[in-house]
Amino acid sequence: MVKTYTMELAGRTLKVEIGKVGKQANGCAFMQYGETTVLSTATASEKPREGIDFFPLSVEFEEKLYAVGKIPGGFNKREGKASENAVLTSRVIDRPMRPLFPKDYRNDVTLNNMVMSVDPTCRPELVAMLGASIATSISDIPFAGPCAMTQIGMVDREFVVNPSQEQWKNGDLKLTVASTAEKVIMIEAGANEVPEETMLQAIYKAHEINQTIIAFINQIVSEVGRPKHSYTSCAIPEEMFARIREIVPPAEMEKAVFTDEKQVREENIRQITERLEEAFAGQEEWLPVLDEAIYQYQKKTVRKMILQDGKRPDGREMTQIRPLAAEVDLIPRVHGSAMFTRGQTQICNVTTLAPLSEVQKLDGLDENEVSKRYMHHYNFPSYSVGETKPSRGPGRREIGHGALAERALLPVLPSTEEFPYAIRSVSETFESNGSTSMASTCASCMSLMAAGVPMKKMVAGISCGLVTGDTDEEYVLLTDIQGLEDFFGDMDFKVTGTTEGITAIQMDIKIHGLTRPIVEGAIRRCREAREFIMDTCMKPVISGPRAEISKYAPKIMQIQIDPEKIGDVVGQRGKTINTIIERTGVKIDINDDGAVSICGTDQAMIDQAIEMVKIIVTDFEAGQVFTGTVVSIKEFGAFIEFAPGKEGMVHISKIARERINRVEDVLTLGDKVTVVCLGKDKMGRISFSMKDVAQK
Repeated sequence: MVKTYTMELAGRTLKVEIGKVGKQANGCAFMQYGETTVLSTATASEKPREGIDFFPLSVEFEEKLYAVGKIPGGFNKREGKASENAVLTSRVIDRPMRPLFPKDYRNDVTLNNMVMSVDPTCRPELVAMLGASIATSISDIPFAGPCAMTQIGMVDREFVVNPSQEQWKNGDLKLTVASTAEKVIMIEAGANEVPEETMLQAIYKAHEINQTIIAFINQIVSEVGRPKHSYTSCAIPEEMFARIREIVPPAEMEKAVFTDEKQVREENIRQITERLEEAFAGQEEWLPVLDEAIYQYQKKTVRKMILQDGKRPDGREMTQIRPLAAEVDLIPRVHGSAMFTRGQTQICNVTTLAPLSEVQKLDGLDENEVSKRYMHHYNFPSYSVGETKPSRGPGRREIGHGALAERALLPVLPSTEEFPYAIRSVSETFESNGSTSMASTCASCMSLMAAGVPMKKMVAGISCGLVTGDTDEEYVLLTDIQGLEDFFGDMDFKVTGTTEGITAIQMDIKIHGLTRPIVEGAIRRCREAREFIMDTCMKPVISGPRAEISKYAPKIMQIQIDPEKIGDVVGQRGKTINTIIERTGVKIDINDDGAVSICGTDQAMIDQAIEMVKIIVTDFEAGQVFTGTVVSIKEFGAFIEFAPGKEGMVHISKIARERINRVEDVLTLGDKVTVVCLGKDKMGRISFSMKDVAQK
């Protein structure tokens, strides 16, 4: 039986159909918002996956290009691997939903969201987020939902709820907030230096709207929701914990984890693990879960130390940032480089500048977004955490961290008119012990300034952690969390920004939501910390963008021409522009609006190419002086090429002041001559004079 539910959401109708399709999935919602259509399904395996100590959740966001009337490019003409946008959307759905599944659940769960139609006024990412929540809530999969998501944009300083693709792209705020019926559970934002107070208003506006959506989902669940199935718990037996505490007393575990050296802590835990393995050698039912039990023991110890004793594992104060260091120009010959170190987290960033022809082409569902001029790539090799494994290319984590740092810096980058370059920034993780994405933001900012990119402001980032107790009022915020505090804590709240406001937020939590005082406190802590980082670490090394780009970077100059003259510059089948490129060795990019970017390493050749373009697009008038080359000689005169594809004629009577009988007596092919324009003859050809140049 098909059931249809509708609600009005931000001026558009959200329609959910249950039982129409996907009947063999554990849960399925056929979603339509405006004319955007997404099929969301939730499926779970019947039995837990053996030999794992984590919840195996997989979230997919499938972009079907038929949704926007496109045929995929490439040889196969079918969708390939997930785009960067699809990966980032999957992560945004995963982060709020994962904590709502039981912690001891080990059944494989897949949330699949297939975009089948896109209405530019209704973003498909939002529909998929809501669809995943509905499909899971009505299924028999254990889930402490529902949750809901709302997006907030800002146009002309006014909030826009669930903005269109165009409003999302061009506005000053891109905010996504997920909530349960009680609390905020996920925040992700990109912003154009939005003040903290304005950001908080937007967050809780979204939270308020989420409550209406949750009421709508609860209505659906009450009518078509299935009873949640039972499952095999993978929780550690309490008697095992009791035995472990006898062998390794709490005081000993505290001593093992209380150090600011990650390697020392790992060695301490290794020795404890060996002792416990020997003690449990004959108990085969406990040995498979021993590593998880030790992890849980460490977690309880660290949380108790922070919450009850007021001690962090490395001895820092709750607001204290680890030792900072920074430097620029450490890599020779690259266009810009910088290294940022915070404790045992170290990032080296390298900037590369290129002509605008090197922008990244995008083939996705947003027809307004066809290219990307600034690219931030993040790499996380295994040696950065003391491990060994082969590199298989960037995973979802690497793509997510790179996108966060990219989003943090976009608001302060110059426009293409101010700086006509494509920009690639690569963050190499040399060492990792907490919040490498925020270190990447700091290193990237310094690297871009060292490369001579005229940044509008300096940007820094920091992460704030959280440990909660039994009540909402019992919690501790931690500035600059290290890896251990991230693993065992409840929150990783990353904020980047300038001295004026926020440029990006990404919040991950492991609990069922945050109260408003926690959110406000975390945002305030992050502002204080990033200002401290800029003042004490970044500004002493490089206080602003360099006046000139590196001598190794390509030089780009831009001129504006009449768009109607673009064809003259390009020439028939590209002959004219290719001639300019061959003669000068430059690269030339021309936009539809007539912006011409000329790129090269030799300034003299760039100037020559610019002069050629200017001559080509000039409306010729009498009196203009040009320098050209003799390319053809006739009985009646000579033809002078004064720009690629542009010729004019000097009549024999205009070559010399005295009378000459033959053109060849004065000129030969290839001669460089200076001529003055006399206008156009009856046939529309340009006429030149050599003998009148001096007089002009």
